Amino acid sequence: MTTRSRANGEGSIFPYRNGSFAAYVWVTKPDGKRTRKYVYGKTREETHDKWLALHQKAKAGPVVTKSLTLGNFAAYWLREIVQPNLAPGTYVTYEVTSRLYIVPGLGKRRLDKLQISDTQTWLNAVRRECQCCAQGKDKRRKPARQRCCALGECCHEFPSASTIGNIRRVLRTLLTQAITEGHITANPAKNVKVPAARAKKRRAWTSDEARQFLESARTDQDPYYAAYVLVLVLGLRKGEMLGATWPNIDLNAGEVTVDMQLQRVGNQLLHRETKTPTSDDTLPMPEICTVALRERGAVQRATQEQAGSAWQRTDLVFTTRFGTPIEPRNFNRYWDRRCDLAGVRRITIRDARRTCASLLADLDVHPRVAMQILRHAQFSITMEIYTVVSSAATRAALKKLGESLEHQS
Repeated sequence: MTTRSRANGEGSIFPYRNGSFAAYVWVTKPDGKRTRKYVYGKTREETHDKWLALHQKAKAGPVVTKSLTLGNFAAYWLREIVQPNLAPGTYVTYEVTSRLYIVPGLGKRRLDKLQISDTQTWLNAVRRECQCCAQGKDKRRKPARQRCCALGECCHEFPSASTIGNIRRVLRTLLTQAITEGHITANPAKNVKVPAARAKKRRAWTSDEARQFLESARTDQDPYYAAYVLVLVLGLRKGEMLGATWPNIDLNAGEVTVDMQLQRVGNQLLHRETKTPTSDDTLPMPEICTVALRERGAVQRATQEQAGSAWQRTDLVFTTRFGTPIEPRNFNRYWDRRCDLAGVRRITIRDARRTCASLLADLDVHPRVAMQILRHAQFSITMEIYTVVSSAATRAALKKLGESLEHQS
């Protein structure tokens, strides 16, 4: 009887189905557990080569034994990791980015086969592709409203550098979770190169423009005058201002507690806690704020009486005429309209927060108090901004805004 010599360990190679061969190697998984991993080949030689490669891979480190497609893992990640544990706005961002970009481009790829070169090539292709064409935006419109790509006239809607950066960030976060769960051992999106996104230049009003804006709102008895004051004088974010409640305001002590926000997330309008604990604080209010809020309370009580049984109690400081929350996008329109009526440059509400420091200086608010209001970590930052003051005339006019309103009430 003839015998065939075998290399050490080759006994793990054995006949399989239909004349093929299989082999296994004991490997350590990323979670530290030991298990068998199999390879297959049409011939013993082919199987032997695969067995050797797997053997060397097992010696080098942990080996992934189960594989998922990126699309299947992304669905699980969004459903079980992101949605229950992260902020609603973060979930919406991740879901949209996955649905529109990541899954269509890489969803069918196996996680354990995805390489840095694959993600780099894919992201480069996304940069060069019109997203109106890729996502069928114009094609989904009614035929009478189609105006570009569906008609063969590409609008060249290429993603910006910031969009590409956001896609990489979401993909990298997704693949980091895949590493944590042992599906892969390295992140193929970690070292992908993307173009640097240029930061948008932020604008701010001068104190003269801010004073002109507030005087216009006060003179016209704008129902949102107090909201404008809180944005400009306390630097509240739009969500923080719209989410402010009366129980969090102490007019006698001149303090407001910021710990809630009003946020539009998809088709939901949420009144929820602020994004991070560092955003929460109890802020001292200059007199102009307390006077404006007293007037706001009087106006709201009168509005409630007019609404009668249609009024919905929410405890919100700023509401519609029926007591319901104000849609953030609608408040953007109120802001822009007031800018036009006041004859000042249109800036965003976010940019208006940058005006806060100069207004506090004009109102003779002590720098240490301003530091608390602005929520700066370092006093030097406050002083660097705070030292820019306006003319004596502007300073005097700002102080009179609250005083004149108080005399009228």
